Amino acid sequence: MDTQQNTALTRALAEVPGPLPTSGVIHITFPHTDRFTVVGNHLAQHPDLSCTAVGIAVRIQSLPQGAKVGIKALAAHCREGEKRIAAALRELEAHGYLRRVRERLPSGRIITRTVFCNRPAALLRPRRPAAEAPAPAPAPMQVPAPVPQPTPVPMQEPVPAPVRMPTAAPPAPEVPVAPPAPSAPLFVPRVPPPTAPKAPRRPLPQPSELTPDLDRAATAFLSDLHRHAPQFTLSEDDVRRLVPGVAAWLERAARPDAIRRALTDDPPHPLKHPAKLLAHRLTELLPPAPPGVDALAALDRHRPRFTVTPFQTCEDCDRAFRSPAPGHCRDCRETRAAYAQAAA
Repeated sequence: MDTQQNTALTRALAEVPGPLPTSGVIHITFPHTDRFTVVGNHLAQHPDLSCTAVGIAVRIQSLPQGAKVGIKALAAHCREGEKRIAAALRELEAHGYLRRVRERLPSGRIITRTVFCNRPAALLRPRRPAAEAPAPAPAPMQVPAPVPQPTPVPMQEPVPAPVRMPTAAPPAPEVPVAPPAPSAPLFVPRVPPPTAPKAPRRPLPQPSELTPDLDRAATAFLSDLHRHAPQFTLSEDDVRRLVPGVAAWLERAARPDAIRRALTDDPPHPLKHPAKLLAHRLTELLPPAPPGVDALAALDRHRPRFTVTPFQTCEDCDRAFRSPAPGHCRDCRETRAAYAQAAA
């Protein structure tokens, strides 16, 4: 049975202008005439926003003014749960697309207004008021050309006064405009930029004294590490550089299997620099020094003491009871006291 062909799709592909790409997506675009929302590529292709946050932002932009955009209102119309929607709203708020503003009404009630900006970068640019816009320069007035006068007759006539033509008014002096005050940033990044100076690395731990026995044990441990974890194959220079760190662990009474587990468990994939990872873990996961004899003695002195009363066996009924000295249980003592009182 032959494969069915979609003739509409074939016809639409034939109408795509230009040659079709050999790989990647092919866009078939029809212009919208109603019910559409303009979304900028700065949001659709934002490198730091999740796809959920981008979708929630597009959903909010498509809603009319005054629509409810709270977590529960969005969860009622979206398949995402309230936790994912709340995380997406926090992302949009961190990048300036969403603002939550608390406002007090004249009645004294405090409400929270949600403001969504489709282009937060435009808010950082100062806007020039319309009153400060420069006025257009007045158009120069056209002076009519002088008309030639006929030859005067011998009769003396009064000379007419010269007519003063109106001139353009001088332009008004420009008033200096004060520069706008810098607006506060919409959000403060919590992650330092890549160009921020990095803190210096901590040095590799050193033992109090690198004895020959510690040196041999640390060298043997590092040389044998590749048998338990093949990706941790070290060179001779790496072994000599890491020996003091392993010796510091051995000096603190750490067992070799515990050291091996702490250094080689859950490595990154792929592991490019095993020596650097070992140096980092030797430094950051260094166990504390074992307590000395004086510290243990002080711990024993401050440890609370409990006195445990031993068990005794009653001499009459063989019942077990707690007492510092052997004798009779409480019931037997009461019976003996009753017999003695009756005999008296």
